Amino acid sequence: MAEEELSSSLEFTPTWVVAGVCFVIVLLSLFAERGLHKLGKYLLHEKQDALYEALQKLKEELMLLGFISLLLTVTQRSISRICIPAHVATHMLPCKRETAEHKTPAHYFLNHSTNNGRRLLSSETTSDHCQLKGKVPLLSLEGLHHLHIFIFVLAVVHVIFCVSTMVLGGARIRQWKRWEDSIQKDLRSKSTAEVRHHHRAFLKERADGYWRRAAIIGWMIAFFKQFYGSVTKSDYITLRQGFIKEHCPGNPNFDFHKYMMRTLEIDFRKIVGISWYLWLFVVLFLLLNVDGWNTYFWLAFLPLILLLLVGAKLEHIISRLAQDVKQTGVHANEAAIRVRPSDEHFWFNNPRIVLNLIHFILFQNSFEIAFFFWIWSTYGIHSCIMEKLGYIIARLIMGVIVQVLCSYSTLPLYTIVTQMGSMFKEGMFDHMVQGAIGVWAGDVKSKREDRERSSSQGMHKMINNESSTTVDVAEQEMVAMERTTNVLPCQVQPPSSSS
Repeated sequence: MAEEELSSSLEFTPTWVVAGVCFVIVLLSLFAERGLHKLGKYLLHEKQDALYEALQKLKEELMLLGFISLLLTVTQRSISRICIPAHVATHMLPCKRETAEHKTPAHYFLNHSTNNGRRLLSSETTSDHCQLKGKVPLLSLEGLHHLHIFIFVLAVVHVIFCVSTMVLGGARIRQWKRWEDSIQKDLRSKSTAEVRHHHRAFLKERADGYWRRAAIIGWMIAFFKQFYGSVTKSDYITLRQGFIKEHCPGNPNFDFHKYMMRTLEIDFRKIVGISWYLWLFVVLFLLLNVDGWNTYFWLAFLPLILLLLVGAKLEHIISRLAQDVKQTGVHANEAAIRVRPSDEHFWFNNPRIVLNLIHFILFQNSFEIAFFFWIWSTYGIHSCIMEKLGYIIARLIMGVIVQVLCSYSTLPLYTIVTQMGSMFKEGMFDHMVQGAIGVWAGDVKSKREDRERSSSQGMHKMINNESSTTVDVAEQEMVAMERTTNVLPCQVQPPSSSS
């Protein structure tokens, strides 16, 4: 046993093997790094700033994953040499051990080697260390290796699922571009007949009928509405007009569709990451994955239930907006027929909660699929953790349903409905506008600092220069503001000179 451990060290490994393995690993790493770098340059060239920032977020997650991998590798021998009593290792097992009733270290090691045919190098030495003390290791080297693989698979599957969801959902939202083009065409021709028609259709579909006001019936309609025609052209036109009249009353030609796509790209930065509470969820699941509890089976229903709840809530918000318009009792002129965005319709008056739930749903669904492939590749399809074949098929079907429904229904619903909050989102201003605002703010700040420095040179000089400096700062503010408003999506009036 000692000879085998000695022969497996780098001291007695051929140099061509060490060099070859290092060369392949470094080469693959450089290819991955260069590929991400080229992708980032392409996104910047295409002015996809939000997607570029999402890519940076992805790099941060990969760096965190690499640190976790390094930490596990460096500490694996120390962890495996921590010994615990044998009877403690028989509680809360994901699979029953046939020799668990004996509760002896010898039976523990015998069963460990029988159930896991593949063992890592030097694992026997670690086991002997604890066996000599009449105890068992806290976590074997093989267990650490499997945990290492699981974390990697989880992160990769989560990124793939998020990217596929955003691509499919974005493709669905891009289909609304023809509606935006139709509205812009009518605005250029000064024709409002089609807009009024869609307003009436929106109210008729969403608010007509006293029975719609009943809470139970309203939620039932919203629940089934998310499966077919979740967003119609009438919905889009009416919600668009409500947003523009609330936030951009001076710019009826505002490109609402382009704004939504920018906000979706910005939200993607959050979705692609794995937040601390998601890692906490992984730890909690690993704790509760006990034999007989069927945690893996029941957990598969969680993303589907949450997704259906979020979709129903978003549809219900559209109906509530229509009912608010209906209750005003004024339908004679077009100006009065518009929805009024408000945070009151969202859970806890916070539209961001919806994004957090979608983030959790996507992570939970990717966790289900990653856990399945990890168990399959590591322990086999007939592992006791897999449970029955019928349960496996049911979980896979639910995972596919969640992915498709989230991509083609819930995500587009979220993109348009969350614009109906009291405040507009970060995507209102593109990169050029944000730069112009930054220049304006910098000019004002520098002028004020110059004025403060001049005031320290004496009271007499301050009095003589104060009026000229104030006029100069005001003129700079006006010039910068006018330069900014030339690129603002909404027509914002600069402050008057009298102020």
